[in-house]
Amino acid sequence: MRKLILPAFICLITVMVACNSTRITSSWREPDKQVSLNNLDKVLVVALFKTETARHKSEDQMVTFLKGKGVASYNYLNADFNKKNEQALREKISKDGFDGAITMRLVDVEKEKSYITGDEFYPPIYNRNFSGYYSRSLPFYAMPEYFATTKTFTVETNVFSIKEDKIIWSGITKSTDPGGINRMMKDIVFVIYKRMVKEGFVAKN
Repeated sequence: MRKLILPAFICLITVMVACNSTRITSSWREPDKQVSLNNLDKVLVVALFKTETARHKSEDQMVTFLKGKGVASYNYLNADFNKKNEQALREKISKDGFDGAITMRLVDVEKEKSYITGDEFYPPIYNRNFSGYYSRSLPFYAMPEYFATTKTFTVETNVFSIKEDKIIWSGITKSTDPGGINRMMKDIVFVIYKRMVKEGFVAKN
C-alpha cells in the first residue's frame, strides 16, 4: 500500500506546483466595463513572441478558450498584408466584423541560476566493521553537485474593443518554469479569466 501512496502523493504535489507556476501580478480595466462572450462574434488573437512556433501555439490556445469566436492572426493576416500600415489594419478588422482583439506580448525572460549541493545524509550506525560502514555510507556523500537554472516569463495581455477603438483591459503575468509554451498559455488563460471574472470585467455565462 505504501508503494502506491508515495507515487500518488508525488503526482499530486507536481500538479499543485504546476498550477501555481503562473501568477498575475497586476491588471487594469476600464471602469464599469463588462463584456460577455455570448455577445461577441469575432475576436482577433495576436501573440508577439520571438519564434513562429511560440506565436502559433499561443494564439491557438487563446482561440480554443474563445470557443469558436477567436481568429488567430497567423490565419488572418497573410504575408501579402502590410502589418505596419496602421490605417489599413484598422479598416480591415472593422470591415471584417471583429468585435475585439487580444494581444499577448513576451515582455521579459528572467534567468536565475542556483547552486545545488549534494544531499547530506547521516546513516544509522549499525555496522560493526569498517567495510560495512564505508560501503553503506559512501553513496550518500557521492551525490552530484550541480547548477539549476530557473526561467520566469513575463507576459503582457491586452484586450481591445475594435468598435470603440481602445484598450479596455490589461494584465501582467509571470510564469516560472511553466513546462512548455502550451502549458504556459493554458495557465495564463486560466489566471487571467479568473481575475476578469473576479473584477466583474467578464460576465459569467
